[in-house]
Amino acid sequence: MKTSDFNFDLPEELLAEHPSEHRDEARLMVLDRKTQTIEHKLFKDVVDYFDEKDLFIFNNTKVFPARLYGNKEKTGAKIEVFLLRELDKETRVWDVLVDPARKIRIGNKLFFTEDESLVAEVIDNTTSRGRTLRFLFDGSYEEFRTKLKELGETPLPKYIKRAVEPEDAERYQTIYAKIEGAVAAPTAGLHFSRHLMKRLEIKGIDFAEVTLHVGLGTFNPIEVEDLSKHKMESEEIIIDEKNADIINRAVDEHRRVCAVGTTTMRALETSVSSNKKISAFNGWTNKFIYPPHDFGVANTMITNFHTPKSTLLMMIAAFAGRDFIMQAYEEAVKEKYKFYSYGDAMLIL
Repeated sequence: MKTSDFNFDLPEELLAEHPSEHRDEARLMVLDRKTQTIEHKLFKDVVDYFDEKDLFIFNNTKVFPARLYGNKEKTGAKIEVFLLRELDKETRVWDVLVDPARKIRIGNKLFFTEDESLVAEVIDNTTSRGRTLRFLFDGSYEEFRTKLKELGETPLPKYIKRAVEPEDAERYQTIYAKIEGAVAAPTAGLHFSRHLMKRLEIKGIDFAEVTLHVGLGTFNPIEVEDLSKHKMESEEIIIDEKNADIINRAVDEHRRVCAVGTTTMRALETSVSSNKKISAFNGWTNKFIYPPHDFGVANTMITNFHTPKSTLLMMIAAFAGRDFIMQAYEEAVKEKYKFYSYGDAMLIL
């Protein structure tokens, strides 16, 4: 399989700038792998495809307001700082991306407040846009994190050209988000409303949770034609014993197991053993899933519509079959489904 096998024409107006008015009223395309048929529904209809004791697995990561704006010392130039991950809690050292990067060198200082209460010093270059910053802040660690949240902005993907709006703080977050650490939302989960969760519960459907802190690597374009040469960026995964047991029980009992989102699927496929059992896991994954791939846990999945040649499209092609997925995407474009983070959803049975 080559990168070009996953290309298609995506009109720019199909990239969703805003979420649907109600979470569970986004459109839902349903793909049946057995019959190779496609149906068009609303997301809330997802409940009709599952029965008592089926299992939904969610990624409970929580997005933090990762985009900050600072001013460079002396020149006052405005610099965007995108927080990627905390490297050292004690010394307040972070991996970040800066924009424009050409202006930011080791030794430069960035000021985030007029009273200079939060300052960062550039201590290393990591990639062309990547830097390591040491934050200087006179206060406790909790006060420091509160200040970052106060100054930070919801990290909407770059393709959304509009300014961040107050509703984004809520809508670019799943309703079951718990463990902070993601710089991008696990977007398939954005379609679940409290009402829909209650309907699933009443129907007797079981829930399990895993954590995968989504990094910006999930959006990185593939620069090589040979997929085996692409390297994924690592993302942190946590699966505890309790949830591993819930998942293993469902698999043992041959129930329908639905992975909500590519990030959930990636966490499951990282921690599954050769005997199809999930182990408790706390670590990092750079697993790249593309066709052909034998999935060990989930037998259904929910996902959004992804951009051409993306690693996310490749994963769902591995799950549903490349030809079927490309046919479905052709239909999605024709039917004007909305794509990407705030876009519509797909259920693959």
